[in-house]
Amino acid sequence: MSEIRKVVLAYSGGLDTSIILKWLQETYGCEVVTFTADIGQGEEVEPARAKAEALGVKEIYIEDLREEFVRDYVFPMFRANAVYEGEYLLGTSIARPLIAKRLVEIAEETGADAIAHGATGKGNDQVRFELGAYALKPDIRIIAPWREWELDSREKLMAYAEAHGIPVDFKKGKKSPYSMDANLLHVSYEGGILEDPWTPPEEDMWRRTVSPERAPDTPRELVLTFEQGDVVAIDGERMTPAQVLETLNRLGGEHGIGRVDLVENRYVGMKSRGCYETPGGTILLKAHRAMESLTLDREVAHLKDELMPRYAELIYNGYWWSPERRLLQEMIDASQETVNGEVRVRLYKGNVQITGRRSETDSLFDARIATFEADEGAYDQKDAEGFIKLNALRLRLAAMKGS
Repeated sequence: MSEIRKVVLAYSGGLDTSIILKWLQETYGCEVVTFTADIGQGEEVEPARAKAEALGVKEIYIEDLREEFVRDYVFPMFRANAVYEGEYLLGTSIARPLIAKRLVEIAEETGADAIAHGATGKGNDQVRFELGAYALKPDIRIIAPWREWELDSREKLMAYAEAHGIPVDFKKGKKSPYSMDANLLHVSYEGGILEDPWTPPEEDMWRRTVSPERAPDTPRELVLTFEQGDVVAIDGERMTPAQVLETLNRLGGEHGIGRVDLVENRYVGMKSRGCYETPGGTILLKAHRAMESLTLDREVAHLKDELMPRYAELIYNGYWWSPERRLLQEMIDASQETVNGEVRVRLYKGNVQITGRRSETDSLFDARIATFEADEGAYDQKDAEGFIKLNALRLRLAAMKGS
């Protein structure tokens, strides 16, 4: 421990990370540098500065990473149509590689000997933070207090806070009974009554979406403009990546879109029940697939769909910085060169409906061939007979063998 002179801590300003801050100072006798990231969690991050200063911190990093988060992490993931276990849009998972990267960078900038995080020893986040950090700086030292200390209950944490003069009432108002994570892509909820998979979530739990039953009776239509697989404009108004997601979150939330209640398989081995709100991401995924349906070659699209579960699993398990994820990303990004055009979506009471798609430059849809009317010789229907017989050959041989 005497070798640790300075530690960079991922610091939210909340009670748990404030206890960790003090514990690091006390246990390791080290200087602590705090890093607080604004990735769109919807809460002010600047108050973390005063809390860190009150605990004796001299080097404080508070950064607005919303644009980088969406541009370099969320959008590349959505180019792959990534969904974990058929439902989860990876809202927590995709934020961790960015935080890990900045922890490592700040450690190098400040000459710190180690980094520290507040993830518990039961969850996925400890894996994601640490795999990311090791991939970027192989010799980095990592301190995970939840795996070291004996403060293994809420009562012990509160007693520690009181003994060390750490204010407990950091947040006014009623405390959420759930363990929550929020960023510009989603809000997640775990714990409390959700630990019983049969118990439905309470309506007042949800933060970003109205219930579909209370959503407007009038649908809302939007036109999303894609350039190389990314949405760059909504209804003709060009926006930055973060602005796109903020706008889709607001509109999707108003129409009750993006709620998911699932039981997932954590990388550490256990099953976990969680609820997620991802309004903007739900719209993005549906619209992106619609754009690809018009502009991607059939075999390219099918190959992407085969690789997507593997890609999603890599992100969920913390391998964003792995060579295999980077390789997959190169292929995915190359496939998006032709994913250009517009998609019209209708938002209505929890549903995202595609009502149109077009691409002046890259559409592979040819009405002259697809038409049910006379096709002017563009497609000879007699060719289908030989195509079918050749593809049926192995089926006929197998049937004859078995007869």
